[in-house]
Parts: sequence; C-alpha cells; structure tokens
Amino acid sequence: MIKSFVIFFFICLPFAAFSQQNIKDSTIAFPMIGASAAYQIPGGDLDQRFGNNFNIGGVFQWKTKKNYVFGLDGQFIFGNKVHENNILDSLATNQGGIISSQGDFADVILYERGLKFELKLGKIFPVFGPNKNSGLFTSIGAGVLQHKIRIENQGSSIPAIEDDYKKGYDRLTNGLSLTAFAGYMNFGNKRLVNFYAGVEITQAFTQNRRSFNFDSREQDLKKRNDLLIGFRVAWVIPIYRRVPREFYYN
Repeated sequence: MIKSFVIFFFICLPFAAFSQQNIKDSTIAFPMIGASAAYQIPGGDLDQRFGNNFNIGGVFQWKTKKNYVFGLDGQFIFGNKVHENNILDSLATNQGGIISSQGDFADVILYERGLKFELKLGKIFPVFGPNKNSGLFTSIGAGVLQHKIRIENQGSSIPAIEDDYKKGYDRLTNGLSLTAFAGYMNFGNKRLVNFYAGVEITQAFTQNRRSFNFDSREQDLKKRNDLLIGFRVAWVIPIYRRVPREFYYN
C-alpha cells in the first residue's frame, strides 16, 4: 500500500509542478513534501517503559481543490529515559555492575528507539489565514508503531548482550497505531511560509515480538495499549507553478 502511494505521488508530481496556479485567489490542488518534529509524552503501557521523547520525520502529502489532504508520514522516535531499566539485572554483580570480557565494569546505557509509519487523511477549514488554502487543520491516520530498548555498551565487549543475544532483552514491540491531529496549516501567498502545527495524539495496540525474554525467562504475550501525546510542527514545500505577473504597457 505504501509502495503504491509513493508511485502515485511521483506520477502526479510533474502535472502539478508544471501547471500554473494562483494560491492567493483560489483553492488549488498540489503535492507537498516536508519534514516534521514533535515532543511527546507517553501514556498507558508506554509510560511504564519510557519517558518523554523526541520525534522527527518526513511528510509526503497531496492537497485537493476541496482542501482535503492525504498522504504518508514516516517518523523516527528517540529518547534517553528508560523506566524499565532492570532488564539487565540478571547479568549484574552484587555491586550492580556488569563485567565485560576484559574483566572490568562495563558502561551500559539504555535508550528508547522507535518508528511510526501512517497513512493520513485530513481537512483544511479556511476560517482564517492568508488565503483559501490555509486555516484550521485536522487529520486522522492509521499505520504501524514500533519501539524497543536500545542497549549500548561504551567501548567494552559483553558477549551476553551482543549480536542476536541482545534481542532477548530489547523488548521489540509493534502493532496497529491510530493518530488524531488538530492545529493550523498555512500556505504563504509567496510560497515562503508553509507549515502546520498542532496537538497530536497516538494510540497503538502493540505486543512484544520477541519469542523469549532472557531476563524473565518467558515469552511476553501481553496485549499493550501505548499512548503518545505531543505537539508537532512541520515545514512543507508545496509543488506548483505560480501564475506569472501580468504587465501592461501604454
């Protein structure tokens, strides 16, 4: 489905890029690309595993003449606060450290890492803004959310958490995600200031995908309800040709 959308986007791109349109005076259709960033607070089961995170991603969208917006978002999730930080306790000594293969205490750090891919459908309500293509913007999306605990040992060799052994501790989790967004979208008359910003809420129905957790010595079959609430801002580039200015001579 994602592959079909990307093919459709690039097939339509030349027609939009070479058609002359006036965004200031009329509602027009065009594709757009951009980058987004968000700061998010976890909720539900996700709050028990991670703290607040940052989120960056890419945007591929199409806006219609009726101000509907549909497209694809891809996002990278990262953070340095892991609440579920006892996953390596079984490897630790009585002093709480982990011994490396060199015989010294290793410096092991845990991070949050994740991905989200969603198809989006939204609507612009031009109640205010510089033109009829800008205004209040709401959207919904559906796709996949994935997250895990990234385990890094700084400069030391620890065979028990390297290569495939690391998978027994990382809690790789994914599942269906649903997202709602409400905010404002702006397209400048001179194509210089084009963005959207607002509040975003994601609910994901996920499950651990590892067959066995080494620390608990069992498979995790729990159905999870992961939540993310945050503020997102995106800078977009609309792709169309402006109507050339008309000059009159006496």
